[in-house]
Amino acid sequence: MTDLADAVGRAVLTAADVDPEGTLDLDAHLALVRASATAESEVRAILQRSVTAARAGGASWALIGTQLGMTRQAAQQRFGGAVEPTPAGDAERWLGPVTAFDELDELALAGRAGWRTVEAGVLAHRMVRTDTQWEHRRILWRTSLASEEAAGWVVGCRAFPWIYLVRDLGVPVEDAGE
Repeated sequence: MTDLADAVGRAVLTAADVDPEGTLDLDAHLALVRASATAESEVRAILQRSVTAARAGGASWALIGTQLGMTRQAAQQRFGGAVEPTPAGDAERWLGPVTAFDELDELALAGRAGWRTVEAGVLAHRMVRTDTQWEHRRILWRTSLASEEAAGWVVGCRAFPWIYLVRDLGVPVEDAGE
């Protein structure tokens, strides 16, 4: 875990644009506070997504609690909130509930009807409607997406540990009345 702490520390220093070999003036200290707060927020979101992915992958609350050093009940209370679908009209909707096991099939069906994912929540995807069909793909989080971008994929959304890619097929939606 020391390597992870070092990586996070380096990332915070980089985000704050602070030279680790230099001295810290007041502005540098404040930049570190700002970058550290952003890192904390991002890590909290990554932890939430990791727990959600573990649940979707079949992990029990007891197993998750053990990994987090807390009880099953504490883990479920902290991380067990569900996506609150919001009414969005005809151009936007939530697709779900879906799990890691069935979401790609559901995304494929939605894509053929002109829906593309723009956000992944707890067991659900927020989708927007277009006039063309979409292809969806899920990959493990990585820093370089050059090969995917070269093949026409764009990031639909990121939900650690996954990146959801979408690609416009340029084919009109056949049944707009889905």
